[in-house]
Amino acid sequence: MIADPRDELVNHLPALRAFAISLTRNGSTADDMVQDTVVKAWTNIEKFEPGTNMRAWLFTILRNTFYSSRRKAKREVADVDGIFTENMAEKPAHDGHLQMTDFRTAFAKLPDEQRETLILVGASGFSYEEAAEMCNVAVGTIKSRANRGRKRLAELMHLDADGPVELTDKVTVAVVANNGNSAF
Repeated sequence: MIADPRDELVNHLPALRAFAISLTRNGSTADDMVQDTVVKAWTNIEKFEPGTNMRAWLFTILRNTFYSSRRKAKREVADVDGIFTENMAEKPAHDGHLQMTDFRTAFAKLPDEQRETLILVGASGFSYEEAAEMCNVAVGTIKSRANRGRKRLAELMHLDADGPVELTDKVTVAVVANNGNSAF
């Protein structure tokens, strides 16, 4: 009857720990590495070929685990005092929904000509010249409508002219923000 290779794992623990200590120079870290090695060996025991050197197989797993953890550590930033963590923040998703609702309400209050111009020039990305041709008006008229529409939207949405526009939707930002096409 062939013995289960799992039974042999325990016999190699002292040697594994000594090897891990020589690699890590830290008893606690070495114990963690030995534990990781045993878990990996246990879950992949079907890959072990009976009759071959179990100790060599375990040492290979431990060594690979050690070097993988070192590579991973190079990509990580130590944050012992939690300074970096404190500065991490993500804007809540609901803010975008609320701002979009405010935008829609304000946009609906604009005169038809201003809404049409902002949709063509801001949201659809047409040039002032293209929008003027589509609306059969002068380019200056389109520029004036876009400028007045943007100013009115900013007023209705209580946006500071010098402050950042904090909208999550790129199309909305394009409609509200002066995209550099205007001479005003």
